[in-house]
Amino acid sequence: MVNLSANRSVKKTSIKADRGLEDGELIQIGAMELEIIHTPGHTPSGICIKVEDLLLTGDTLFKWSAGRTDLIGGSYEDLLDSITNKIIEVDDELAVYPGHYYSTRLEIEKKRNSKILRLMNAR
Repeated sequence: MVNLSANRSVKKTSIKADRGLEDGELIQIGAMELEIIHTPGHTPSGICIKVEDLLLTGDTLFKWSAGRTDLIGGSYEDLLDSITNKIIEVDDELAVYPGHYYSTRLEIEKKRNSKILRLMNAR
């Protein structure tokens, strides 16, 4: 797994995944069902996770912004494609919890997020 721990003042870390996750895969944890949504862009293997009325967006989507794409394997085109074809298609009522900063709601992001607005207007 590629990570940036070697570039930081922390102990270098490398973790081997037990297995990869697939787009659309459903994972059962107790009574909760997690839906995996593959959203490359910030990284090639980026995912969002839909669980009940929440959408965990990691570094794909932030309140009024989107993830950076200047890291190893990042792609602005892939990020925009993920937002256009995966994220804005999900239920507007979902609460969005990004990997950093503030939570929001998908319906708010569709109205105020400049990156999403540009994409929706281009359709």
